[in-house]
Amino acid sequence: MNIQELTEMGRGTMIEAIGIELLEINKDYVSGRMPVDSRTIQPFGLLHGGASAAFAETLGSVAGMLKVDPKLYRVVGKSLNCKHIRSAKSGWVFGKAVAVEISESTHVWAVEIKDEKERLICSCRLTLAVIGV
Repeated sequence: MNIQELTEMGRGTMIEAIGIELLEINKDYVSGRMPVDSRTIQPFGLLHGGASAAFAETLGSVAGMLKVDPKLYRVVGKSLNCKHIRSAKSGWVFGKAVAVEISESTHVWAVEIKDEKERLICSCRLTLAVIGV
């Protein structure tokens, strides 16, 4: 699948609602960006931790999906751990999901979210279950 096809799959979902965009997909990682704006901030004007979590799970899930045969399998979130390091108030945050462990039944992905100055905003670990269609 290419970025355009994956973007189409996200239409009408949270991915589109909060403005997540995929930037790169390849066999080793998936990267994207998300705006820090009214859709993704909390009442104090800072990036909402839940938006960071949704961003991380999106990138890791897309990456996981690219590792299985979509005619036979799906990947679904099993566990997500996010450590919020610093805040962001505006602009974009950028994320990258990299495989830690891939097996037939489970994937583990490390996702780092950084601001436009390359400062770490959030460090996440996503575990996906591989299930039959």
